[in-house]
Order: sequence, then structure tokens, then C-alpha cells
Amino acid sequence: MHPSEVLFQGKRQPLLLPACDHYAGSEKLMRKSMALQQELGPVFDITFDCEDGAAAGAEAEHAALVASLLDSEDNRFNRIGARVHEPTSPHFESDVAAIVGGAAARLAYVMLPKVSSAMEVARAIDLINQHAGPARAELPVHVLIETHGALREAYDIAALPQVESLSFGIMDFVSAHYGAIPAAAMRTPGQFTHPLVVRAKLEIAAACHAHGKVPSHNVTTDIKDSATVANDAQRAAAEFGFTRMWSIHPDQIKAILKAFTPRLSEVNEATNILGEAMAAGWGPIAHHGRLHDRASYRYYWTVLQRAKLAGLGLPEAAAAIVNQPEAS
Repeated sequence: MHPSEVLFQGKRQPLLLPACDHYAGSEKLMRKSMALQQELGPVFDITFDCEDGAAAGAEAEHAALVASLLDSEDNRFNRIGARVHEPTSPHFESDVAAIVGGAAARLAYVMLPKVSSAMEVARAIDLINQHAGPARAELPVHVLIETHGALREAYDIAALPQVESLSFGIMDFVSAHYGAIPAAAMRTPGQFTHPLVVRAKLEIAAACHAHGKVPSHNVTTDIKDSATVANDAQRAAAEFGFTRMWSIHPDQIKAILKAFTPRLSEVNEATNILGEAMAAGWGPIAHHGRLHDRASYRYYWTVLQRAKLAGLGLPEAAAAIVNQPEAS
């Protein structure tokens, strides 16, 4: 049996996505982002922005531009999504019609902002599916959690089958408290210490992990200090359970990827443990005096999968484990 079949026993494996989601909202920045993705490979996603990160006043033209770029040869890996307007916006349906209707086959996902409930997400998904058509059934949907209602129903939103990831919109979330949370909580260190913001992050991460989905951490607004970006990414991963993070400047991408990519020592440990487990028919083993069984094997299997997704050069033994062909 393939390792994934043994370890997950027919259950759906947790979703894994590239660790960085880079936002771009102007034609210049979108094209620049595509060029960088071609250079580095599909180790990060791009989200073309039709909402807060795009200029106002030419919404229809912007949506048409997004669709044309998605359907171009520069979209080499089909790892580009689009953030449309919120479902209550008069531009939402036209965004979906232009982008999903025009480029569904090349679109990695649709990002829904400022939703207020699981029901609203479900209705938005219905519209997306109508425009995607049978050729792209169940187009992945990502959801921004940035309102009180969405946070309250984060668990139900993550449970929707088509939802692939929940992202935290920290600036809108803090603003929705109308001064009750200070502006300092939008950035480090306040974003990791203010109780209401910490609660929101933990609720989002827990909801995602309960349903095998991907929690995506909010942006670092300090675009010039790479140390701050690296620190934020490291804390998001190590302390809050996030496995993905936004970028709003090309210089942030590599720092985010580095923070979320398993270290070589972790990859080597996972390789050794899983190699011994396979030799033992996936039964319990003692590795350096510590017991391991399928409960811990699942963790180490994920380490190798994350390393592979990040484009990390795997040791030969690790590559042999993760690249085994699945049974037909």
C-alpha cells in the first residue's frame, strides 16, 4: 500500500498549499509577480486583487485584465488565484462572471473577502460554480475571515467542501472594533499579544485543522524590514499553527517561504523514521529510544510533503518515500 493509504486509512489527507500567498493589484505588479513565479517556480501562489489592493473606479476593466492574464502563457503553473469583491458588493457578480467565466480552467482559487456567515459563503460558491461550469467543477474557494460574523462561523465555513483555506484579515478585523482594539494590534508585537487578535488567529487555525484545510496568516505591513517579516512568519507557524502567509511585496516572499519550510534536520529525521517504519510494515518502532507509531508517522509524512511542496531538495531516501506511485 502507498504510505498515504496506510497513514490516513481512506480518510482525506489534509490539504497542503504553497506557504506564501503573494497579493498584487495593479497590472505592473501582477506582471512582475508572474515573472517572479516563473523564475522561482510554483513554490508560492499569487492572488490577483480586485478588491482593497486595486484602484477604484474601473472595476469591470480590471476584472477583464485579471481574466486575460490568468488565461495567458505567463500563467505557467496555474497557481494564480483572484480576490473578488465581497458578496454584498455590486461588483461581486460581474467579477465572478468575468474572471471565473473567462478563465476558470486556469484559475487556482477564488478568494472571498468580508463575508459574514457560512450561508453567505455557500451562496457565493453556488454563483462561482454556475460560472465555472462542469469543466471546472468544485473550483477551490479561499475565504477571508475579517468580520465578527465570519469569525463566529469559522468552523462552519472551513467545513464547506469547496473551501480550501481561511485567511485572517487583521486590518479589517481590528477596524471592525472601532477603536476598542488599538492600531498597534495590526502589527508586531501587538498582533501576537492582544487577546482579541490572538483569539481570532487561534479560532481560524483550529477551524482549519479540524477540517484538514489551510490557515493563512495575515500580512506584515512593514515591507522594508525583512527581519520583521521573518519573525512574523516564524511566530505564525511555530506559535499559532498557520501553514501559509500573505505577502504584499516581492521582498517578503523568500522570508515567508524560509520560515514555513521544514529545516533539513527535520527532513532527515522524518526520512529516517519513515524509512524504519516502512521496513517494519508501518508497525511501532523505537527510534533513538523513543516510541513511534502511525500517530507520529502522519506528522513526519507531512514534513516531507511540505518540504517537497516548497521545492526543497530532498535526500534520495526521502524522495523515494514521497514519490512512490500510488496504487491504481
